[in-house]
Amino acid sequence: MEPRLPSAPGTSPFAALVQAICPLPAASLARLAPLAEHVALPKGTALFTDERLADDVYFLQHGLARAYARRADREVTFWFSGDGAVLVSIRSYIERAISYETIELLEDSQLYRVSARALQALYATDVHLANWGRVLVEQCWLQTEQQLIARQFKTATERYEELLRHNPQLLQRVALGHIASYLGISQVTLSRVRAALK
Repeated sequence: MEPRLPSAPGTSPFAALVQAICPLPAASLARLAPLAEHVALPKGTALFTDERLADDVYFLQHGLARAYARRADREVTFWFSGDGAVLVSIRSYIERAISYETIELLEDSQLYRVSARALQALYATDVHLANWGRVLVEQCWLQTEQQLIARQFKTATERYEELLRHNPQLLQRVALGHIASYLGISQVTLSRVRAALK
């Protein structure tokens, strides 16, 4: 989960979110900014689902989201993202195919919505924006790789301790069932892990 990003004086919130990914020249930023639509969406909104093609990229100014997949009788949570995050279905963004996961808001949130097609059209006209788009996807893939490695090689206790070190505020903002799903354990096992660490 990313920390909330401070805005430099005179910088729009959207510009701050964009520049945190990879710095852009003013002219490139000016071409990108008109594509962004500010939206306020309530808790529980599904930005992307595993049932429809995702057409947009969201920049999370303030709020909290999670990505998960449904498996028979349960949900498997992949990640949580907060202020400053980019919310995108990589499969839809790259392949124009239906998303593998659902991304939903866990809190009332302020976001900027950008059409993925319009964004990719800009890449063909501006090398700085094309490079920025490459970095955006690299960051998404890095996050995915880190989560995959953690699930394969770390115990539930190690994953929980890592969560406490890097994102302790999640325990106050996220339901324990979602935390257990993220750690790949049952809520009962999570209670045991928490009790053992006290």
